[in-house]
Amino acid sequence: MLQNIINLTVKDVRFPTSLEQHGSDAMHTDPDYSAAYVVLDTDDGLKGFGLAFTLGKGTEIVVCAVQALAGLVVGKSLQDIVRNFRGFYRLLTSDGQMRWLGPEKGVIHMATAAVLNAVWDLWARAEGKPLWKLLVDMDPKQIVSCIDFRYISDVLTEEEAIDILMKAKEGKQQREDQMLREGYPAYTTSCAWLGYSDQQLKQLCADALQNGWSRFKVKVGADLEDDIRRCRLIRQIIGPSNTLMIDANQRWDVAEAISWVTRLAEVKPLWIEEPTSPDDILGHAAISKALAPLGIGVASGEQCHNRVMFKQFLQASALQFVQIDSCRLGSVNENLAVLLMAHKFKVPVCPHAGGVGLCELVQHLILFDYICVSADLSSRMCEYVDHLHEHFTSPVVIENAHYIPPKDPGYSCEMLESSVKRHEFPGGDVWKLQIKK
Repeated sequence: MLQNIINLTVKDVRFPTSLEQHGSDAMHTDPDYSAAYVVLDTDDGLKGFGLAFTLGKGTEIVVCAVQALAGLVVGKSLQDIVRNFRGFYRLLTSDGQMRWLGPEKGVIHMATAAVLNAVWDLWARAEGKPLWKLLVDMDPKQIVSCIDFRYISDVLTEEEAIDILMKAKEGKQQREDQMLREGYPAYTTSCAWLGYSDQQLKQLCADALQNGWSRFKVKVGADLEDDIRRCRLIRQIIGPSNTLMIDANQRWDVAEAISWVTRLAEVKPLWIEEPTSPDDILGHAAISKALAPLGIGVASGEQCHNRVMFKQFLQASALQFVQIDSCRLGSVNENLAVLLMAHKFKVPVCPHAGGVGLCELVQHLILFDYICVSADLSSRMCEYVDHLHEHFTSPVVIENAHYIPPKDPGYSCEMLESSVKRHEFPGGDVWKLQIKK
């Protein structure tokens, strides 16, 4: 039976995380973790769930963009979509009029991600598999058929992509078994948001160490002397052998980034994340070159628009760590392209997951990367934040600082109906309370 998509609904769901400074950094001082939350209904009762992550204000704009795309989705059958997934991806990104709003970047691309995330969730549910397993079980040619190679074929052809996937078949079952036993290594960002007090930092770091965490990320960029003090404090708590990363969230100009991070080199950070504008490829290259003698890499990608920008970051040797995001790029389709390009350029992928639902989503992509693409865990880890997982029907599972592969069918981003109702903006009970205050 064909599963025809008969309806698309999208809701503005917001969580008031700014009240306790969760998610706060040098650029985003008062984030409310939020999502444009998409539900697809089919004529046989199966549903698909997807989202695009936002920080509160502006979510209503992403909702409008999703609604503008709905006419390209409703009426299609799941089977027809997945039979030519590349064509469907291009249909959403190449509408003759809406393409002008991007193309393939900004709000319209985030809306595309939300819709496609829901389609992938629907497909995985129809197959009765978690998304990572759906991908792992695919033939290399089928995986490649989901990718739009337009604009990247000068660095990665379909034939090269198939060859990468074919070579990774060796040891594939052993790696899948390993992931099911051990999980994928994670690092925590939850201990050191910029708005946290020293006492919070100390307590959260101590608790994390007790729970097996050995990789910690610290937000920096607001005040240099305070950054030095906070990073020294955290390095003292976690000890010399554990891994420390720093994240400036785009705060600096290029020369300022080099100077600032040079001052922080004493705490031996593995990387500086988003040191400058996420669009400045040559700026990132200059920072990478300047910091290389200090043994500090540059990481970025959570706000990288599309596969074309990632291509250029890699061509320019501007990143030592690639950070994909499950809701910034055009869903699984475009992330597959970036995983394959990163492998060709021998740059490790360490996904961004700081936001509601992002851990649930991106765990599937990084599991696929290890099992079917990179076959390597060196210098690789996936971000984890310990916020809002209780609002999902299949929340992420962390054991001994590792992501345990999800077992439920789908893409793990279905929210509890009660949570959606309570947090829908502006009419949900949570927001009614905030307005009264």
